[in-house]
Amino acid sequence: MNSVIWLDIAAFVLMLAASGFFAGAETALTGASRARLTALENDGDKRATLVLKLRERKEQLIGALLLGNSFMNIFASSLATSVLVSFLGEKGVAIATLGVTVIVFVFAEVMPKSYALAHADRASLRIARPVKFFVTLFSPVTNSVSRVVEAVFRLFGMDVHGYSASAHEEELRGAIELFKGTHQDIAEDVERTAMLRSIMDLADVQVEEIMIHRKNMNMLNLGMPVPQIVDEVMHSAYTRLPAWKESPENIVGVVHTKLLLQELRYCNGDVSKVNVNNAMMEPWYIPESTTLFDQLQEFRRRREHFALMVDEYGALTGMITLEDILEEIVGQIDDEHDIAVAGVRPQPDGSCIVDGKVTIRDLNREFDWKLPDEEYSTLAGLLLFETQRIPNVGQTFNFFDFRFEILKKQRNQILLVRVIPPGNPPAKDDPAENREAHT
Repeated sequence: MNSVIWLDIAAFVLMLAASGFFAGAETALTGASRARLTALENDGDKRATLVLKLRERKEQLIGALLLGNSFMNIFASSLATSVLVSFLGEKGVAIATLGVTVIVFVFAEVMPKSYALAHADRASLRIARPVKFFVTLFSPVTNSVSRVVEAVFRLFGMDVHGYSASAHEEELRGAIELFKGTHQDIAEDVERTAMLRSIMDLADVQVEEIMIHRKNMNMLNLGMPVPQIVDEVMHSAYTRLPAWKESPENIVGVVHTKLLLQELRYCNGDVSKVNVNNAMMEPWYIPESTTLFDQLQEFRRRREHFALMVDEYGALTGMITLEDILEEIVGQIDDEHDIAVAGVRPQPDGSCIVDGKVTIRDLNREFDWKLPDEEYSTLAGLLLFETQRIPNVGQTFNFFDFRFEILKKQRNQILLVRVIPPGNPPAKDDPAENREAHT
């Protein structure tokens, strides 16, 4: 009798350990980092490849682990009940139920899952092969159960396969945000996070959102005397300048500084003999709906750094350069020829005086603001869209917890705006009747 009891106790402990294995395996395999496993797979780790393959068939994986865990728990409970009933009679059923529940909860659920959660990557690699064995062993049962579950979900109009590529992207974005603050140099972490976030956004941002508007483009009038054209090119901060005839809308080419220098050398420095046409390249037009990612690929493919943009009617809207796209990733790039344009002027009271043409993306990036930019690209566009009117100088509006005061306007164009971020008190001389709440 004693030997039978000891065998039952040994079997109970074995079932408890097996239950803990299945519970911990579920946590480890579902909690392991997909990015780290992929990196290990690329380095030739076959265990990482096996883990990723198991995760691809998540229904079978979870079904096999739950089946094994449930079977072991029920078997352990039956053994404990059998032993206690032989000693205590009917009272042993209640004691076994309470005791096994506590033991299973602590030793077969909490402990293995806590360890697996703390060491998910390492644990998943260690248990990959035995889990693969059980998944294959239980596959007839789990496949049948999966079909029943899918049928029930379809009956209620639910999609069991809802994890898509967009979910992976959101997971990666979350990982990027978690990266901020992991090092002692907080400023450096913020810069890195901004760069990674910008790379993720390249395929979602259109060139029109960062373009240089045609009103702000430096262009050459080919109707000017040649010496004056050469002088403008030589004193320009840019190496490529669009050139037009008769009308600024009629771009006939792009003058390149290097080509112009070659032409000057060919003419032995005699400016009057220079043929500007020999220093021009064909203009490259692109639609303003092109994404930054596609345009970056085109710049690389064509080995060009400059493109002009047109709208759906073929009218010139602006221009974009390779540097503009790179600045979206790494931030502002200044060189010795760049001209500092005062587009944003922070004030001592915490507000900012901002030109209406400054883009929302630049403001969000510079000050870590969260202003939306889906329907517009510039600060002036935000105000026009949200107010549904052309505001007057002196009016103040509240949008998205920010306050905007119109400081300067030319005809229907908003030139200058005071932006008061959240948390900054309004100015004492701000008339209350000019404030309009946005809901």
